[in-house]
Amino acid sequence: SNAEYGMMEAYKLMQTIRRFEVTADGAYKAKLIRGFLHLYNGQEAVCAGMEAALRSEDHIITAYRDHGWYLGRGGSLEAGFAELLGRIGGCSRGNGGSMHFYDKANNFYGGNGIVGAQGPLGAGIAFGAKFKNRDEVCVTLYGDGAANQGQLFEAYNMAQLWSLPTIFVCENNLYGMGTSIERASANRNFYKRAEYVPGMRVDGMDVLAVRAATRWARDHAVAHGPVVLEMETYRYAGHSMSDPGTAYRTREEIRTIRQNKDPIERHRRRLIDAGMADLAELKAIDKEIKTRVDEAFAAAKLSPEPTVAESLYAHQQVLELPTHRNIGCEVPASQ
Repeated sequence: SNAEYGMMEAYKLMQTIRRFEVTADGAYKAKLIRGFLHLYNGQEAVCAGMEAALRSEDHIITAYRDHGWYLGRGGSLEAGFAELLGRIGGCSRGNGGSMHFYDKANNFYGGNGIVGAQGPLGAGIAFGAKFKNRDEVCVTLYGDGAANQGQLFEAYNMAQLWSLPTIFVCENNLYGMGTSIERASANRNFYKRAEYVPGMRVDGMDVLAVRAATRWARDHAVAHGPVVLEMETYRYAGHSMSDPGTAYRTREEIRTIRQNKDPIERHRRRLIDAGMADLAELKAIDKEIKTRVDEAFAAAKLSPEPTVAESLYAHQQVLELPTHRNIGCEVPASQ
């Protein structure tokens, strides 16, 4: 049935994202990946649940914890790894790295390194959809750390004034870098932050809860304008690879959430209990995904590094400036 297909596809996507991130973690520690790397382990249900309710023509823009969203949009495993490795075969041709995945063909706009900057951009993408009278929404994602950014509130305001079809999603993983939401936010009800925009708090560790909330949010956004979803989730790793993730929270906290709320394990048990799959079948799927991911990583390592001509100067636009300029502040007083 379609329901069974959707349930299994959500499982496969979550497992693919987890395996991709585990592989990236190992590659970083082997010094094959340099610079910044922000892993999505633990938060997979947000992406998989939303994608189960969205359409391919919808748009997604997020911050720098972006690998899962790129894959959820249909991005290539090999191109994802190649981007992490800084190779020409990467989804941003090796120019962006971990924080700047991009896939225009699948309506994925990154991958943005400036905290909160994707808020106004997402509102602009939604404006474009409305201007062209298209039945599309833009999912604009940010974290609890970015929820206090002023530009986000400007985006809320414009989106509500113009009834823009955007779903603002706060992925609340409880910590902005190493600072807990209790220490950073005077109002921790992130779904109420927009005040005049309707909001909902969702169990972001339950892929079906996320799917149900997204279906409602998409219908609302198209018909009435913006909505805010607060996804309560949790990241297992540190903020980035330089953060061990245990200086501001206990190992016991991490272990307890992994044991009781892991989105993949919860969904695995649900599939088995509903008779949609048995343990042997799911283990076979896990093995197949691991093989696909390993093969994609091996292929990505064969992609050449970009040359200066292919990378540094390839996408620059040169504008010829006029030789004579008449700018007010530069006109001599005698004229």
